[in-house]
Amino acid sequence: MLEHHGSGKSTLLHLIGGVDRPTSGKVFIDGKDIYKYNDDELAIFRRRQVGLIYQFYNLIPILNVEENITLPLKLDNREVNQNKLNELIKLLGLEKRRTHLPNELSGGQQQRTSIARSMITSPAIILADEPTGNLDSKSSDEIVELLKKSNRDYKQTIIMITHNMEIAKIADRIIKIEDGKLLENI
Repeated sequence: MLEHHGSGKSTLLHLIGGVDRPTSGKVFIDGKDIYKYNDDELAIFRRRQVGLIYQFYNLIPILNVEENITLPLKLDNREVNQNKLNELIKLLGLEKRRTHLPNELSGGQQQRTSIARSMITSPAIILADEPTGNLDSKSSDEIVELLKKSNRDYKQTIIMITHNMEIAKIADRIIKIEDGKLLENI
């Protein structure tokens, strides 16, 4: 999704992800109107079906890499699948960083931790809000490759907001939004 600043893309992501309730209209995920859920059901939907990746990582400063990644499972009182955790940590090149705190990581490592956190619950949808916005081109390319792999290997739907046309070109579908309106479906 390409957007201009202030076009409503964050609002759209929040509506798709069950974070904000729409004032009108409906949001269907997997054939279900998610806003028919009560607040508790919606919270469970978010924890289990949606992975969120933000531009500014949103890691918990007092938790190490492994603890940040497994936080969504712990909040949901679910067991951590150690094999999946180890697979993600290896896939994301964080093996030597698992016990490091966020302030001991590079920007790329923090974003990879954020991506692992969004993937640990095996969500149906990953919503990525400018996931490469603060990264150098090498780290950006790595993040894009990881998201492509997640889509291909884990059959997860990735909805990514970006201003970068080069990154957008790797998508199966590009939607351009301006001033809250769909301009073109490229």
